[in-house]
Amino acid sequence: MDRGAVWRVWTPLIAGTCAVTVVFMRGPGPHGTARWVGLALAAIGLSGVILARWTLGQSFSIAPKARALVTNGIYSKIRNPIYVSGEIVLIGVALMLWQLSLLLFVLIVIPIQVFRARKEARVLEEKFGEEYREYRRRTWF
Repeated sequence: MDRGAVWRVWTPLIAGTCAVTVVFMRGPGPHGTARWVGLALAAIGLSGVILARWTLGQSFSIAPKARALVTNGIYSKIRNPIYVSGEIVLIGVALMLWQLSLLLFVLIVIPIQVFRARKEARVLEEKFGEEYREYRRRTWF
């Protein structure tokens, strides 16, 4: 495994797993069913983020760049799995902590992610044209 794979996959996996575990074990709020549902959602979301980062490989960037059109793996169904999975993590954490006000944060983040996704879509459509438009037609968000 190359050094880049460690940085982009294993480091976030370990850090995310540790953070979710600490929130689950020591965070405020009741330790009942909602906390377990929140843990499950956070784990699913974290898994989605890691899977998406793994699939993107060297194509990942913070600013929109059209290095390659990744259409395999999780990207064969969802165009922006990191954004979707990140929202699932946030919802899970809100449930674990029973801080429903954190759901307001989720509602604020959603339009920001939609804006970012549209910006990325413009960059990809400029570079890949009809290939990207076809990809958009067969995938969700």
